[in-house]
Amino acid sequence: MERHQVAVYVGALAAGGLAGWAAPGAGPGLEHAINPVLAALLYVTFLQVPAGELFRSVRAGRFLAATLVVNFVVVPLVVAAMFTFLPNDQAVRLGVLLVLLAPCIDYVIVFSGLAGGSSERLLAATPLLLLAQMVLLPVYLFLFMGPDLADVVEAGPFVEAFVVLIAIPLTLAWLTQAWAARRPAGQRAADAMGTAMVPLMAVVLFTVVASQVPKLGDSGSLGDVGRVVPFYVAFLVVMAFAGFGVARLFRLDARDGRAIVFTGATRNSLVVLPLALALPDALAVAAVVVVTQTLVEVIGMVVYVRAVPRLLPLRN
Repeated sequence: MERHQVAVYVGALAAGGLAGWAAPGAGPGLEHAINPVLAALLYVTFLQVPAGELFRSVRAGRFLAATLVVNFVVVPLVVAAMFTFLPNDQAVRLGVLLVLLAPCIDYVIVFSGLAGGSSERLLAATPLLLLAQMVLLPVYLFLFMGPDLADVVEAGPFVEAFVVLIAIPLTLAWLTQAWAARRPAGQRAADAMGTAMVPLMAVVLFTVVASQVPKLGDSGSLGDVGRVVPFYVAFLVVMAFAGFGVARLFRLDARDGRAIVFTGATRNSLVVLPLALALPDALAVAAVVVVTQTLVEVIGMVVYVRAVPRLLPLRN
């Protein structure tokens, strides 16, 4: 499955779309499953990062600085440049902001590794990236959408997302690592859980898409959602060159530079989706806008895997 994981993910997206179209009544139930399966995926992701590596990643110097700059300086500037041209609908704009302002912390590791990037460094930086975006995302939303946003966006979902998707999975991962370091049974359990990464990612993608496809017909929002697709495509194109520029600015080698390109381009649609789902009914289309970005991005990542090594070739 690891050798063919891209095909597995594309298949899961297609199956989710088909299931959502064929059985729209299952959508609400599948929505309730998103957080549990996503928490399980993040637990397995964090399990691959030894606690010591997390603290070492904070001292990773230029790579970590480049990661933070590309995600929390360059990306907001790119989003600001396109914000005025977005459809003039609060829910659509909010959905775009939610997904584009949050860097990916799961399958970016997969695609970066397939392109020869330093996926191990990205993996070590994932908890820090997730924590930083949960702190900064409300600030960015306020800056882009103004004080009126406080009337529709509550702090509760952000706190819940931090607890359910960061604190609990990370704590359980560290406890499992401690068990594995002391007991052979713990090591066997940790190894077994590590093999669940690809199936869990497929389950998450299937669940997310199948739960949101029925909303396209219910909300009559297909036209608005379709209008954001060119912005997602443009974002991928721009961030390829922006990430390349940041890698050059910090004088990173080709493998680290490729990882920077991928972390700047891939977005955290799976983790911000629970935030979009917690919005009032009047803003329900925001969740569909978030999922649409996932569909565009997975196709874009297939192109990235081939294009980024040519943009940043390895030197002999």
